[in-house]
Amino acid sequence: MEDRLKNLKKAMNKRTFADLNFSEQHQKAIRKKITQQEESDEDILLAVMQLLVQEKTGHELTGLLRGRGIQKFENNEGFLYTLLHRLEQSGCIHTKWDDSGTKYYWLQDKGRKLLSKAEQKRTKQRLVFKELLEG
Repeated sequence: MEDRLKNLKKAMNKRTFADLNFSEQHQKAIRKKITQQEESDEDILLAVMQLLVQEKTGHELTGLLRGRGIQKFENNEGFLYTLLHRLEQSGCIHTKWDDSGTKYYWLQDKGRKLLSKAEQKRTKQRLVFKELLEG
């Protein structure tokens, strides 16, 4: 698989990017924006709610968010637990403790409805953005 991706990159470099010229300064600026890009709170909230469709622990959530490239929790896991607490207080998620002292989180009906609305909004935004790029 990795060789196929390398070959695809080579082909794209030869064909797609052949006519594009970026200065070294422009390339550095783009790389800096990519590496420093932080997720918006809205993106993080959406990701958390999507993951909580099924019961998860805070530790599981952190790992899954990391897998999605969300790094806001890397040195500040308190942010995640504050967010989870707010969702619990608003009635969007339900929690329970098991016998070993592990806390589990999952969406309630209110949270599922909000998640559905947020996903529809995101889909509409993507369609508008796509139209702008293609038009």
